Amino acid sequence: MPFPRILARMKAANELGSFLRSRRSRVSPAEARIPVLGRRRVTGLRREEVADLAGVSLVYYTRLEQGRAHNPSEAVLDALARVLRLDTTERAHLYDLAHRAGHRNAAVPPGGLRDEHRDSADAESELPHMAVREELHRLLAVVGAVPAYVLTPAMDVLAANDLARALVGGLGGAPAGRLNLARHVFLDPTAQDLYPRWEDVARQTVGFLRFSAGRRPADARLAGVVAELSRRSPRFRGWWAAQEVREKTHGTKSFRHPLVGGFDLAYETLLLPGDEGRSLVVFTAPDAAAEAALRLLGSWTAPTAPHAPTAPHAPGTPVAPDTPVAPGTSATGPLTAAPRS
Repeated sequence: MPFPRILARMKAANELGSFLRSRRSRVSPAEARIPVLGRRRVTGLRREEVADLAGVSLVYYTRLEQGRAHNPSEAVLDALARVLRLDTTERAHLYDLAHRAGHRNAAVPPGGLRDEHRDSADAESELPHMAVREELHRLLAVVGAVPAYVLTPAMDVLAANDLARALVGGLGGAPAGRLNLARHVFLDPTAQDLYPRWEDVARQTVGFLRFSAGRRPADARLAGVVAELSRRSPRFRGWWAAQEVREKTHGTKSFRHPLVGGFDLAYETLLLPGDEGRSLVVFTAPDAAAEAALRLLGSWTAPTAPHAPTAPHAPGTPVAPDTPVAPGTSATGPLTAAPRS
């Protein structure tokens, strides 16, 4: 096996072990119905307790956490998910990591394994192919009464309608793919003003990136975004180490917009089949206050209609105060050049 693939397989196994350790630290003995006798030196469950409850040997489970056991069966994974009380997203992430760790041809990002401390400029150099189907551009225009945009697994915004650009200020002047919502949340100083529940938004962002990384291990752009944020944001780095995973399928997000004030929007994330993991994110107004805010925001962003041309004004005829004056005329007639002396 080529050396880069050996390293990739080892890294995947280490990620599986880290995830298992983080999940067992969350489960208390009381939740697992284990009697506590004396003082415990570990947070959560011990390895031997997880192994016993899952019906596997302590040696095998230890090897899993240490990255030295590969290809766990579905029965073992299901048992671990049950013992560790994983939700649907965490269960899917466990399967992703286990299959990566056990695959002989573990995926390697283009250019080999990434150094997590590479310069942030590398993240910009690994932007994916940015073409968005014309049908999606038309769809974004059709749903123009609500904010909508096309998002990649690395949280790059590839296309957005006018209302989405007005909602998230950074979208306004960014070319396709150049605005990354994860970088916006952690590195844009205006983000904490825009999102009154900023910490919830930030933690969801980290969880979504980790879930995407487990599902798409060869995505160099995604690896670049994670590496940059790990280097530049201590809060991102700490939350990334916590191994939380989130899948952004639907929910509610709060905004405090500088033009229209505070309101909540519901969002739905629709996966686009055949579009490299891209998704369509659509926001809707759950109440009258949000509807009013979107209407007001839409009125601020609506293009100004051009004035209809007016007929030339007859010379000598007075002009009503509100009557527009045609180009090349004054209020008393056509503009003429002064005679030369």
